[in-house]
Formats: sequence, structure tokens, C-alpha cells
Amino acid sequence: QVQVVESGGGLVQPGGSLRLSCTASGSSLTIYAMGWYRQAPGKQRELVATITGYDTTTLADSAKGRFTISRDAAKNTVYLQMNSLKPEDTAVYYCNTIYLGVRPGTRIEYWGRGTQVTVSA
Repeated sequence: QVQVVESGGGLVQPGGSLRLSCTASGSSLTIYAMGWYRQAPGKQRELVATITGYDTTTLADSAKGRFTISRDAAKNTVYLQMNSLKPEDTAVYYCNTIYLGVRPGTRIEYWGRGTQVTVSA
């Protein structure tokens, strides 16, 4: 059974930093990409950052210059280093993992349960 587990959320003051981690386990399939999304109260879930198996990264405009995504392929783990945090970064952060399916051209997607990040004085 595939598990996607996030950790590292918490309460931080504006201007502070947090590092989120996410580990995917339970599948022998190849990971195509992993990423972070977030959802603030009353808002839709939005992309924060993704990284592929070739280390190609995508960052939302709101994350550029402040957040960095990286991965440890051997551990099936992705990290999100968040610096210069702002109150508007407050949200539940979800990890997304996409595996390459057995059939060519297919992909299988899993989500973690999320970790709360609160930026407040």
C-alpha cells in the first residue's frame, strides 16, 4: 500500500523558515515527480513547487526567491525549504507523488494528508 507522509509543519513567525519533508513508500514503480501544494482556508488548493525525476523544478510565482524544492531519490523523499515566510503562506501543505504506471504513458497519483504551516506573530 502506497503511503505519502509529510512532516515539518508548525508555527513560525513572519520572516522565519521551515523545512517540510515528504516520503513516499510502498510501491516498486518509478517516481515521475513529487511536489508540494497548499490550501488556505476558503481557497482552492494551489501548486507551490514540483520536482521531476530529472531534477526539473517548477515554482509558483509566490514561492520564487523564497522557497527551494529538492529531493533525495534514494529515499523517495522531497523537501521544501521555506524562507522569509509571510502570513499569507499559512495553509495546509500537501505532498503529491506521481508514479509511472506499468502501462506506457500512464501515471498514478497519490496525496499525503497534509501538514499545517502557520505564519503568525
